[in-house]
Amino acid sequence: MLEAMTPEDRAQVSPAWLARAALATSPDPWILGCALIQRQTGERVGTCAFKNLPGPDGVVEIAYGIAPTYEGKGYATEAAMALTAFAFENKDIEIVCAHTLTPTNASARVLTKCGFTCVGEVIDPEDGPVWRWERSRSSV
Repeated sequence: MLEAMTPEDRAQVSPAWLARAALATSPDPWILGCALIQRQTGERVGTCAFKNLPGPDGVVEIAYGIAPTYEGKGYATEAAMALTAFAFENKDIEIVCAHTLTPTNASARVLTKCGFTCVGEVIDPEDGPVWRWERSRSSV
């Protein structure tokens, strides 16, 4: 898995995720995430993943990235919806969250379309000030 990552891919993920991925012994969507593949062409259009394992607090964070040539075509929305649906299949997950940079951007619009609500600004250890978005199980 990690051997297939480009240097650009590695630059977009946290060292903690890379460490978890290096220890994975089998495919596991909670740890490794997924490649986003265009159905008709088989081309890789992006990636999506959970940034952390489900926590004891019932919260899990999602992340997604789309290659620039495929942006604006609904792939990020589809990825965010799929990750959220997968997370809520786990009865212990109460909140799916995501972080976006400020100000409002494409990711904020994607999360709004997916039923997330911006709950305020937080400090991410890697990205600094970000907006936190949440969708609760009760909104499903």
